[in-house]
Amino acid sequence: MTRPEPLFGKNPEDLATLCRELGLPRFAPRQIARWLYVRHVEDPLCMTDLAIRHRQLLAERFTPALQAPEHETRSADGTKKYLFRTLQGNFIESAYIPDGDRATLCVSSQAGCRMGCRFCATGRQGLQQSLSAAEILNQIVSLPERDQLTNIVFMGMGEPLDNVENVLRALEILTAEWGFAWSPTRITLSTAGVVPQLRRFLDASKVHLAVSLHNPFSDERAEIMPVEKAWPIAEVVEILREYDFTHQRRVSFEYIVMSGMNDSPRHIRELSRLLNGIKCRINLIRFHKIPGSPYFSPDAEAMIRFRDALTARGIQTTIRASRGEDIQAACGLLSTRLKSGSVGEK
Repeated sequence: MTRPEPLFGKNPEDLATLCRELGLPRFAPRQIARWLYVRHVEDPLCMTDLAIRHRQLLAERFTPALQAPEHETRSADGTKKYLFRTLQGNFIESAYIPDGDRATLCVSSQAGCRMGCRFCATGRQGLQQSLSAAEILNQIVSLPERDQLTNIVFMGMGEPLDNVENVLRALEILTAEWGFAWSPTRITLSTAGVVPQLRRFLDASKVHLAVSLHNPFSDERAEIMPVEKAWPIAEVVEILREYDFTHQRRVSFEYIVMSGMNDSPRHIRELSRLLNGIKCRINLIRFHKIPGSPYFSPDAEAMIRFRDALTARGIQTTIRASRGEDIQAACGLLSTRLKSGSVGEK
């Protein structure tokens, strides 16, 4: 007997294969896609423009994928953190960040993460699972503020390019005419630099890219980001030089500033050398303290001096405002280690 599976998360090609197996008409995949991604209805029995016998056939193969968040935490600054349970029973967090006429959702691509970055609470819990496309999209569709969203950033729990198949599927559904029909310019994906999948991502999508840099010196970066040992940042940058970031698509570099660790004049000089010739922006992020961490953030004046020094060298540099720190929703603080009951595998 065929095991029930979600319809949500399938593209028209997947739906066409399913419909052929069930003997549905050729126009059925588009009808189903419209129900799933335009009307956000995943129960086949509610897809009223399909024949009742076809709805019943689909229902026999259908299992729900969409579910509301289990918990909401509110910050004093208006940020909200939502807790979702995955279909495998693990937990993930998403952060909703309203800011004037913008409303950004920071989504997760994995429960936990195996990149092991020393400054990140998610990295400390290891990897429980990679999310399916449906579980990624559920964070958007089931969000109470879904209709207010203007931007989505893949900057939550996990390394998106360590789950490239499902992330690309989610991006396809988000941006396709038959899907959510979002402009790619409203979406940004952040990566620590998984080189084997980087070109594939850049070729398959048009969304913005943010690279977690944090230190321009290979030996120093490797101390805080083990990914450097496998895929050096210099190799990542050389790949980026092959692509055009001068028009609608942007590339930025995320840089968590840690006092006395990566904020010296020599770091400024090396950043300028490393990124020379790439049209990009550096986003400076204040380090958010996690328990047991030896790192500290510079004060506001030091952050401004660091920004101005980079700007003087011709690199567009901004200081990203911290949001949701009081509810552990700021950059590097998302973690469901205690809820998952396991640190998973490294």
